Amino acid sequence: MAQGIKMPTTDDLMSMWQASGLKQKILFTFLMIAAFRLGVQMPLFGINNQIFSNIAQGNNIIGFLDLFSGGALGKVSIFALGIGPYITASIIIQLISVVIPSLEKLQKEEGEAGRRKLSQYTRVFTVVLAAFQSLIFMLYLHHLPGAILPNVNPIMFFISSMAVLTAGSVLVMWISELITEKGIGNGGSLIIFVGILSGIPIYASRTAQIVAHNSMMQVGLAVLLLIFFLAMVFIVIMQEAVRKVIIVNPKRQVGNKVYGGMNSFIPFKLNPGGVMPIIFAIAILLFPSTILSLVGQANFKSEAVKNVVIHLNQVLSPDGWVYYVLYFSLIVALTFFYASIMPNMQPKDIADNLKKYGSSIPGIKPGRPTAEALDKILTKTTFIGAMGLGIIALVPSLASYVTNIKTLQGIGATSLIIMVGVALDLINQVRTHLLARNYESFLKE
Repeated sequence: MAQGIKMPTTDDLMSMWQASGLKQKILFTFLMIAAFRLGVQMPLFGINNQIFSNIAQGNNIIGFLDLFSGGALGKVSIFALGIGPYITASIIIQLISVVIPSLEKLQKEEGEAGRRKLSQYTRVFTVVLAAFQSLIFMLYLHHLPGAILPNVNPIMFFISSMAVLTAGSVLVMWISELITEKGIGNGGSLIIFVGILSGIPIYASRTAQIVAHNSMMQVGLAVLLLIFFLAMVFIVIMQEAVRKVIIVNPKRQVGNKVYGGMNSFIPFKLNPGGVMPIIFAIAILLFPSTILSLVGQANFKSEAVKNVVIHLNQVLSPDGWVYYVLYFSLIVALTFFYASIMPNMQPKDIADNLKKYGSSIPGIKPGRPTAEALDKILTKTTFIGAMGLGIIALVPSLASYVTNIKTLQGIGATSLIIMVGVALDLINQVRTHLLARNYESFLKE
């Protein structure tokens, strides 16, 4: 079921730099990532960064968000909101596109023009979400003792900080779209990928301090790293595995020659959504958790309201079992959702195209029976992929609890899948570009 995975050789890397346009794409991507990292280091005016940084280290949810923002949230930089509002807006627009007929028509029937309109709606909604999140964040900082420096005009500071945070989130969205359009890979995934990489040295340092003088924990760390390695292997298998459906093509006679008649296959990916179900599941879970975590720090006059907020915060915390149940369920549901909206995984369309060209699946009649058979195959394949992806996402986190080494928990579970998935996507895009270049050279000759 899994395809052969071939890592790029030295010759591949040399030809990559010689490939027409690819070098420019890679350099552009690096420049955009450098611009993002520069913004991460630029702090918001009037904030005592050290106080919030200490809270980020002690609060699981804020620390988790800080990891995905590349440390921007902990530093309270102009990019503190990161790519989160854009991802959340993308999820909501894609979900409501299935429910609202006019949006579904834009997505499926109006081609590139329709997708551009949906992208515009997503951008507008991103601004709204970023403004809302910046408001909540500033209210939280306002109630945090010592977070705002003295001698700062409260009203001007509040308004300007909200404007800067919203603009920073829009700028991150713009950078991610530029990377997707003119660079290599998916911009949003790459920004998260870089943010995770920047946090690895901190996680490694904390882990080294914990296990340095404890032999049992050193053994636990070795076991945990082995589990991480096995998880990476299974992630690669999940990303590259396909279900091949055999297709019989008709023979055509032109003059004295017979063409066609050779069997081919339709490849259905075991994990059609790649890392996006993971990223979207995190965004959905962390949005209410973040709001509750920030609101929970405020001084409530009503003790009952405060207790409810604290209880909900504990229930949705990444340390609780409810979080992992919801996390697993969302991954499964979003994997099916992605399979249902992908244009090349629509059973009825595939069956109509096969019938149009006289092709068929062995033993199955063309038309509706073919569509039903393909739907069953896709459902089984996607189910296996969704369950596998969900289990892989949970195993490293459970291993962290068993070995009692929780400093690598963020990297081990979600981040590991994102890093490997993004790396594989980059390799596949580079290889596709090289293959296209070879075809262009062949046609010129």
